Amino acid sequence: MTKSSTPPDMLAISPEALGAAVASGLVSADQAQGLRDLESARTPAFDGEPHDDERFRFISGFSDIFVTIGLGLFLSALGYFSGDMVGNAGMFAVIAVASWLLAEYFTRKQRMALPSIVLLLVYAGAVFSAVAEAFNPSQSFGMGLGNHGGLPIVVAGLVTAGATVLHYRRFRVPVTIAAGVAALVASAVGLLFMAAPDFAAQAAKPLLLACGLAVFTLAMRFDLSDPQRQTRRTDIAFWLHMLAAPLIVHPLVSGLVGEGGSETVSAWSILAIFVGLAFVALVVDRRAILVSGLSYAGFAFGALVVKAGLSDSVVPLTMLVLGALVLLLSAGWHTLRRGLVPLVPGALARRLPAHT
Repeated sequence: MTKSSTPPDMLAISPEALGAAVASGLVSADQAQGLRDLESARTPAFDGEPHDDERFRFISGFSDIFVTIGLGLFLSALGYFSGDMVGNAGMFAVIAVASWLLAEYFTRKQRMALPSIVLLLVYAGAVFSAVAEAFNPSQSFGMGLGNHGGLPIVVAGLVTAGATVLHYRRFRVPVTIAAGVAALVASAVGLLFMAAPDFAAQAAKPLLLACGLAVFTLAMRFDLSDPQRQTRRTDIAFWLHMLAAPLIVHPLVSGLVGEGGSETVSAWSILAIFVGLAFVALVVDRRAILVSGLSYAGFAFGALVVKAGLSDSVVPLTMLVLGALVLLLSAGWHTLRRGLVPLVPGALARRLPAHT
């Protein structure tokens, strides 16, 4: 094949390759940005189709799915047999070690996306469970908060956070940061049960909301540092947003579900919160918050349907409205962003993804 007939995509330099070139001193940061600008200028626009700023690598081919199935079967069987020999804590430790060793090949050498994500999640969960189980073997996953004042959760969360730091330094899987932060959130909850066990039930929701806002702030720091969403930072931000969304949405909305007051007022309040979350999601160009809020929006609309005397059709009507809402938001996402982003202060708007 001659050089002139080589497809343009085969000649493109990936953002990861440019980042590695800058890190190694092969090119300067300004030269790398110039190459990105040149590539962007040479890339044709296909019928005005907007660019999806939330694209991320989840699978690289069917081999990812095939390997993931194999990993699930192998690790499940390994846990079954090791549990009989070394107990629950030992079983989780064996799974954690096996996940690391498997990552040496499938993550570090093969760079397979889906198996890497699964192996990291299994590794983090196994480390957490092994430590918690060692503190409280009578309770599954060491969740005996009442018996041990939350100490198993605090220690397990801190150890897991440290273990994920080691994992990230070795394998650089973007979801690792979110897994480590989730472990720290678990430690914060355990610490609450240790410090104020009688007050913990009432304070859990405000604590989770505060943690969610902190995680969202961290996610935005990664997002704002990469507005073009071309580096690993945007993948890290994606997973942090996925973690922050339920931590924010659940405390905000769950208190309105089933409260003793007017069910209609609660339903409208939930929908108002959902609209506010939609505004934030559109401005920062992250859909995770809306996905977390859909179930609560469905509950709210279902309550209004029942109030209107259409209880026999509550499920299909709710599904119809939620489906239509998702489709409308999907179709008009970029149009809505073009109208909303200019309302944001200029200094922040310039650091957000472009509204195409």
